[in-house]
Amino acid sequence: MKTVVVREYARLTTEQVENTLDQATVTSSAFEWLCSLSAGFNKSGACLLQIENKRWLKLDSYVGVVQTPCGTLLEILPKHTEQSDAAAASNSRALLIKMLKVALDLPVRTTDKTDIQTFDHSLLEWVMKQFVLSLDHLLKRGLRFDYQRIEEEQRFLRGQLDVVKQIRQPPGRAHIFNIRHDLFLPDRPENRLLKAALMRVCKTTQQADTWRLALKLAGLLAEIPDSRDIQNDFRLWRTDRLMAHYLPVRPWCELVLGQQMPLALRGKTQGISLLFPMEKLFERYVETQLRKQLPAPYSLKVQASSHSLCEHNGEQMFQLRPDFLIRNGKENLVVLDTKWKIICSSDKTNKYGLSQSDFYQLFAYGHKHLNGIGKMLLIYPQTDKFSAELPPFDFSSDLRLWVVPFDLKNDKMHWPAACIDSRFSPMRLVG
Repeated sequence: MKTVVVREYARLTTEQVENTLDQATVTSSAFEWLCSLSAGFNKSGACLLQIENKRWLKLDSYVGVVQTPCGTLLEILPKHTEQSDAAAASNSRALLIKMLKVALDLPVRTTDKTDIQTFDHSLLEWVMKQFVLSLDHLLKRGLRFDYQRIEEEQRFLRGQLDVVKQIRQPPGRAHIFNIRHDLFLPDRPENRLLKAALMRVCKTTQQADTWRLALKLAGLLAEIPDSRDIQNDFRLWRTDRLMAHYLPVRPWCELVLGQQMPLALRGKTQGISLLFPMEKLFERYVETQLRKQLPAPYSLKVQASSHSLCEHNGEQMFQLRPDFLIRNGKENLVVLDTKWKIICSSDKTNKYGLSQSDFYQLFAYGHKHLNGIGKMLLIYPQTDKFSAELPPFDFSSDLRLWVVPFDLKNDKMHWPAACIDSRFSPMRLVG
């Protein structure tokens, strides 16, 4: 399997170029397959990549891994720095794994300190290793069995005799008994899904340790039948008290089998493919960290839809949904919106790399959700070029916007000092 490592907005070509995080060469079959995959995503409203011409593709803001039918593994990492060396790739992979663990609430099991420190293997290998480690822990606690009703014909009596079927037996088969009985078997939807995911790992992983553990576990699950309908088996997955020890392995099983995760984009991909929109991933990560830091009595409202841009024939049109609202009871105090983009605090000539449409959007949020009076924050990832908030942007004397960085390394928001007042003291969040 050939692995190609790039990052957001990288360009792919079939020509021979120097492979970096911003450009790479792929096979003609992988190039054409990515084009057809992108066309399928465009129909659902998602943009995976842009076709610049017949020889170049430009990726969009999706991160993760995609396997093509020809065996190419395309790993797309977040772009949070301008550097493009091997260390930058390792740091980007570590950041992506960190954000996925928090945003998707993944229960991670670690056995080797080097797994935490290096991140030299692809995201896909990390997911598969975490799955087999979680499955190994589950099997040590024991699989759940269930009684299965069996109806069959035998030459002996076992369980109950099906009298109705028996009296309908022809004379030549009167010695054959129609019986029904229960067997205590591991044939459950949860176990069928675990076996399906494990078989996929055995065929896909390139890491010796993961493959050996997966092969060992496959022998323990050999008697479990294959899943005939993966989506239906996930719907039948029970979450009661007796199945509590299955909960940690489920998200890994869903990732391996390509099922719908909260942020994942599904398509007609080969093997194990995981794609996440970086904007949504960053938004979910910031939300999780803010909820941990927000003191009482303040609350965080996500995607508030109580206001619209206008009315038409008595009906609301064009809902205004800021990423977050910080509230005290029912009173909106601060509007927050996240943007995954690298901006430069010293490039005032080009407006720091900010988008005018984002400011229009925040202007509408401020007038509808804050009645034109209050404070708003536009949150970008912290980088070497953007490490402190920009001077405030005044929409009016009563409505002010700050552009602030979020420190992904230390999980801290840079709150402007001017946001501190008697009602809301964000410095308490990071104190």
